[in-house]
Amino acid sequence: MNIIFHIDVNNAFLSWSAVDLLNKGSQVDIRKIASCIGGDESKRHGIVLAKSEIAKKYGIKTAETLYSARKKCKNLKVFPPNFAFYKKMSNLLYNYFLTYTPDVERFSIDECFLDLSNTKYLYDDIVKLAYKIKDEIKTKFGFTVNIGIGNNKLCAKMAGDFSKPDKVHTLFASEIETKLWPLPIEDLLFIGKSSSEILRSIGINTIGDLAKCDINLLRKYFKNRSTFMIEYAKGIDTSKVISKNGKNKCISLSETLEFDTNDLAFLKNKLLLMCEEIGMKLRLSNLYAHTIAITVKTNYFKDYSHQKKIINQTNNTMELYKNVLDILEITIGNNLVRNIGIRVSDLVNYKNSQVSLFEDNEKIINNDKIQETLDNINKKYDELKILPAVFYKKEKTKKEE
Repeated sequence: MNIIFHIDVNNAFLSWSAVDLLNKGSQVDIRKIASCIGGDESKRHGIVLAKSEIAKKYGIKTAETLYSARKKCKNLKVFPPNFAFYKKMSNLLYNYFLTYTPDVERFSIDECFLDLSNTKYLYDDIVKLAYKIKDEIKTKFGFTVNIGIGNNKLCAKMAGDFSKPDKVHTLFASEIETKLWPLPIEDLLFIGKSSSEILRSIGINTIGDLAKCDINLLRKYFKNRSTFMIEYAKGIDTSKVISKNGKNKCISLSETLEFDTNDLAFLKNKLLLMCEEIGMKLRLSNLYAHTIAITVKTNYFKDYSHQKKIINQTNNTMELYKNVLDILEITIGNNLVRNIGIRVSDLVNYKNSQVSLFEDNEKIINNDKIQETLDNINKKYDELKILPAVFYKKEKTKKEE
């Protein structure tokens, strides 16, 4: 049975800034006063990136403007973010986790998944181990974390969010019905505000309601997302902890956008261009991808990613794009996106096609031949001259409207 830890720094940006200031001789721990970490007000990032518990009691929220936050709390102390220090602390924490298992995946700058499945025989009690790690981090680094334990990544992350700060929680398969299903639908990972409003309008108020929902009803509102949503409500997640082992070498590409957006048409266009560039790199190296992921940085600098296993490993642009579209909406949720990217991993130098009742295997082969022909023409002219027709389809974006 898999054992996955999800470890999340409590209020990371504010906690790490507090540690930095205390190390530099500050007499005040900003975690114990009304304070926040705020972006540059002279630019477009004058928002609250993190706030103390005392500031939270004034109703201050992450991502609201500093102008609005100061109106709620006149004594609010605002400190600039120190991303170089945050990265340093994130790396220290990552390297500390490697002392327990080589299978560590960064989920964001302040979150990691640890796969202890192959090392659990070293530890008598996995929950006691979690408490040991939690307490060591507090002593060693000066900040607190939450640790969630589950049999997959989804359940581990959900467990870590049950209550904070400085806590350890479990959500094993045997605990799904008692611990997960009674929670309000908004608490399920990747269910944003607009999705929860739709779900409540059709009588789905708890995660348990969603787990028992007729998928045909859900498809009327969420289309391809329906399967993911019901599986997550049941605590089902087959994604693996992706560490930096040699077998998981990857190719990635990302872009910081000119404006924050969650306009799907605009983002699809960006991802299509990225799929072509990554596909070209794979084809030039005679490599095929077995896993594809979308990576996102939100407008308040939180990093998220979601990945999908590709049934028939591929380097074909449109096959990559089709798989990206399957996970686009569940990755971005209701967030405004500042930076978006694609990562392909589990790369191999061969291709095996599994015949499917729902796929035309001959069509897949023909698509690859067409892709090879296009590449040969484009290489001949030393630049991209011919692309699939979908590249020339013009879609309006919110910015253009």
